[in-house]
Amino acid sequence: MSGFTREYVENLTVADFEFRTIDDTMGRAEATEFIKRHEWLGNLSQYTTHWFGAYHDTVLAGVILMNLPNAFSTLLGEKTPELERLISRGACISWSPKNLASAFMMWATRWAVKNTPFRLFTAYSDPMARELGTIYQACNFYYLGQGSGTTTRYINPYSGKVVSDRFFRQRSAYRKYAKELGYSWQPNWTSDTGMLWENIPSEIESALRAKSKEVQAGAEKIIVPSKHKYALVLGANKLETKILRREFESRNKILPYPKERAQAFTVTRPVKEVVEEIPQPQERQLRLFLA
Repeated sequence: MSGFTREYVENLTVADFEFRTIDDTMGRAEATEFIKRHEWLGNLSQYTTHWFGAYHDTVLAGVILMNLPNAFSTLLGEKTPELERLISRGACISWSPKNLASAFMMWATRWAVKNTPFRLFTAYSDPMARELGTIYQACNFYYLGQGSGTTTRYINPYSGKVVSDRFFRQRSAYRKYAKELGYSWQPNWTSDTGMLWENIPSEIESALRAKSKEVQAGAEKIIVPSKHKYALVLGANKLETKILRREFESRNKILPYPKERAQAFTVTRPVKEVVEEIPQPQERQLRLFLA
């Protein structure tokens, strides 16, 4: 699809790729399609703030997205929203060099440290996707254990994909509810960071919130293992990095990296039941893993 031969791509190295931010509409649209095609979840999360691309010539070969965290942490003490970003999505194309992902990850975080106030980067790896966080381990992230995220997820009634409960309260979901309820969506009802309820008539707000609860209650549930959590603390220079990491290590329990995928995959009911409830392509990936 990219127009390269197998022999050509087998000789590529990280030096043959260019990393850069994606700031234009067309570039972000291409990155969105890349994530949908190559990333486990197959969608974007809410509140993406920074987009990064890895390119070989003009061909997009990798994408990393940073978001507002679902909830700001106290990993460095008091909640400091200006310091923290969530690495929410990331994928590299199959023919890229195996160390491209780690090089790309470090470039993106270093760019963020140089150009923004961000110093704490959190990330999750999902056992349902056969992930241990190998890339984060290669980049020397701290490992904080496997206890993050809800163990209950839902089958998205609109797409059939596996989603968290946050889906039902996203801007895109409320837009669907409004259409189903016969409301004309207004541009001033949302901002880049979420819903602007103060601009929505109270009776419509009540209807949208009620619809959200109704759709979530009617969605099929599945029980999944908790995610692994990682964190990178990086300062603008060696001294700042040392100070921030000392603070982080004093406040948090740092655990050894997990190494066995089998140990990472646990469910609270028979695996057969879980597999039967997961739609494609996740079902196929899970069956291959179990085999």
